[in-house]
Amino acid sequence: MEKQKKQILSENLRVLLFKFSIPTVTGMMIIALYNFVDAIFVGNVIGPNAIAGLTIILPVIILIVAIGLLTGVGAASIVSRSLGKGDKEKAIIAGGDSIILNTILNIIIITPIYLFSDRILKFLGASSEVLPYAKDYLEIMLFGFIFLSFAVNGTNLIRAEGKPRASMYEMIIGSILNIILDYIFIVVFRWGVQGAAIATVISHMASSVYILVFFMSGKSIFHIKFNMFKINKSISRKILSLGVPSFLMEIIGSVAFILFIRMVRQYGGDIYIAITGIGIRIVDLIFMPIVGISQGFSPIVGFNYGAKKYHRVKKVLKEAFIWTTSIAIAGFIIMVGFPQILINIFTNDPDLIEKGAMPLRLIASLIPLWAFPILGGTFFQAIGKARPALVITLSRNIIIFIPAIFILPIFFGLTGVWISWPVVDFLSFLIVGIFLIREIRIINKNIEIEKIKT
Repeated sequence: MEKQKKQILSENLRVLLFKFSIPTVTGMMIIALYNFVDAIFVGNVIGPNAIAGLTIILPVIILIVAIGLLTGVGAASIVSRSLGKGDKEKAIIAGGDSIILNTILNIIIITPIYLFSDRILKFLGASSEVLPYAKDYLEIMLFGFIFLSFAVNGTNLIRAEGKPRASMYEMIIGSILNIILDYIFIVVFRWGVQGAAIATVISHMASSVYILVFFMSGKSIFHIKFNMFKINKSISRKILSLGVPSFLMEIIGSVAFILFIRMVRQYGGDIYIAITGIGIRIVDLIFMPIVGISQGFSPIVGFNYGAKKYHRVKKVLKEAFIWTTSIAIAGFIIMVGFPQILINIFTNDPDLIEKGAMPLRLIASLIPLWAFPILGGTFFQAIGKARPALVITLSRNIIIFIPAIFILPIFFGLTGVWISWPVVDFLSFLIVGIFLIREIRIINKNIEIEKIKT
């Protein structure tokens, strides 16, 4: 651990960012590729309504991921900063507390979903044609949700202790297994969306097993022992407070997505829900590597901020912005330039291909600005400042996105639903920019103070 700490606090930051980000980006890309391939199997073998059914389920899946992020990101911030200060015991306690909190919260959330699944799916916007596909998928997925959330929590812990390669293996194992099983269950066995759900549950279980094996292997500070699972109220409260921005970002995003889907159905119908599902799979191939870099740079920021290496914090933030913005620009060119070719990968339905081109172009019109809100939120969490991260999250979805979804369709119909995306991207860019400029000024003052001390 001391060797790892020394590298994070002194190694070339570009090299370090690549070292931490490439495994994470690889894992995130494989996850995005799984979702991409999953939709290809479902769209080509079953049909557009099946894609719409899986799209309807997304808010529920986001909720489960949000629980994993609530406990995982919150604990990861404590772990990385504690290790940066040399406090290994506090890091271990934070890890144990996050696992306990994650399990309790999942039980509380999954139970009502199981009891009221039909009502929930109809509320989410499932029509009579789409409901059977959504229900078949959700009923099986319920058994795998606790493994999904545990995997999200565990991945954040592994990354926070400076082991990004190990976190990459967890994502690779689950996603590749999922793709293989998708082919077997959907294409070979013809089990439909139920086959897709079974494949996903098995893959989440495999990811969870890998994390447990890693914790017990001796390569991690989080050895699975009984005394690791004694709740520390003070640390647990800190975990939840630091994890709340990520949790709210997912939950509010989920609410916004529900409203978005309902507007899509109101102004366009099920075919446009399928187009939305396809668009999300394509967007993920751009979004995931940006998230991967932000997660890779998070422990670097946390360690160096905890060690008062403020000049390195500033430099790695700039480096991360350069690479994430470059990825976003490349994605913008592909989505805006070749939308019909992209949609044709998922379906040969000419009506869907024709109607889907313009929505994809509108959704992707300001993708180059995505790096700022993603990195900005992660940055403030990593340095232990939950309030700015919370404000960034709330402003993006509550103040901007949700009103835009209600207001713009009144004037522009279905087109107004699509342009709500670039409106949010632009205004979020401005808000995050203000917070970052303010924080960089504080960091500059800290750098001057450290120079005076030395």
